[in-house]
Amino acid sequence: MPLSNLINADPELPNAGAPSHIGKYTVKGKIGEGATSEVFLGHDPFANRDVAIKRVRFGEMPNSRESHYQRRFFAAEAALVGRLHHPNVVQILDAVADVDEPYLVMEYVSGGTLRRYCRADSLLPLTQVVEIGFKCAMALGYCYRQGLIHRDVKPANLLVEVDGDQVTQVKVTDFGSVFNQGADHTQIYRVGSLAYMSPEQLDGDVLDARADMYSLAAVLYHLIAGRPPFDAQQQPAIMHQIYNATAPSLALLREGVPKELQSLIERGLAKDRDLRPADWNEFAQVLSQLGASATLSRGSVQEVLDSERFTLLRSLEFFAGFGDVELWEVVHRAKWQRHGYGAALFRKGEEGNTFHIVTQGQVEIYRDGKSVAKLGAGNSVGEMAYLAPNPELRVHTVDILVAQPATTVAFTPESIEQLSLPTRHLFDKAFIGVLVRRLHAAHEALAHPRRVM
Repeated sequence: MPLSNLINADPELPNAGAPSHIGKYTVKGKIGEGATSEVFLGHDPFANRDVAIKRVRFGEMPNSRESHYQRRFFAAEAALVGRLHHPNVVQILDAVADVDEPYLVMEYVSGGTLRRYCRADSLLPLTQVVEIGFKCAMALGYCYRQGLIHRDVKPANLLVEVDGDQVTQVKVTDFGSVFNQGADHTQIYRVGSLAYMSPEQLDGDVLDARADMYSLAAVLYHLIAGRPPFDAQQQPAIMHQIYNATAPSLALLREGVPKELQSLIERGLAKDRDLRPADWNEFAQVLSQLGASATLSRGSVQEVLDSERFTLLRSLEFFAGFGDVELWEVVHRAKWQRHGYGAALFRKGEEGNTFHIVTQGQVEIYRDGKSVAKLGAGNSVGEMAYLAPNPELRVHTVDILVAQPATTVAFTPESIEQLSLPTRHLFDKAFIGVLVRRLHAAHEALAHPRRVM
């Protein structure tokens, strides 16, 4: 039984049915239960963090066909322990293949699932739906690069973190139905949830990323309209619609849906997968451009969306070597600053260890009151003071002023230390590239002063 299918409960309420421990984990309470699984809020005393523990129960018929499938689904998730590292994918931390009650240990996400936002009286603003879609597309694209097709993308398998009325984060979960292209054992076909299942998945055909694209498009449709694209009382009727019917136009179901968003969802729901977006990057790019445009009202959403920041960083030469996971880390850890014309990032004689990477606009470098260079998006300033081994070298020798209104991402040694080791290594590599380019420019200026001028 997938974690998302379990009945929500309050983990703070006393629960006589909860054990005190499962393996090395302290159990705080039961947070869900279904026919074949139960989920507990636990605590890992070694890592000092809360976790979700999904324990499988095989009941009175451990050798039944259903139990056989439950073991296969458990094994599929267990094979992914420690493999998935993405800010929008729930981490699978541990798996214990107990003969009677095997269990999985996962990252705990406190905000519930997207299922609550699929009701007509609880719909999210379109801006939030676009942001959710972008993050899910990036997460599923990451999974596909790991050789994984989720096969059960639905609102109940998308966990959220919330702050007031804002969904601040979304995470893909429940990989029990995953198709692992690198697995060496026979895989189960025709799994998933019917309302979000593509025609080729219903057929038991060979799948690729476009099957999950169809499912995500169906999820976005549901979040926008308050109903799935195809709906009926009987499964055969839903299957007939998936194969033959066209989903009602979103423009008729909700006001203000941009035509670009409607077009993307219609493409995602195409019966012929060749008519869907070619890859996850194309799918995500449409959502990113829509989020950055003035088409949608921001309402109370933060001024700059995460999708805008991610897309902006990805376009800069400094971050050319960064993968999606590292870029998301920069998005969330960096200090984003806006600077008006004439503002000083640094003044000559000041000591500091902050460096800035210009993401938009332009800065100008002055030496003794004379302009010596202008730097635009993708350039870094202040990194010499940041890299300096002693305080004397952290004193700025030039003035750096804003020549055009600019946006920068700023870091200090302390904020860099909060980044993961792979991300810090990528920063070091990028800095080396900056220094090599500047040394080359200085060499050219000495060897060919007229050419440079």
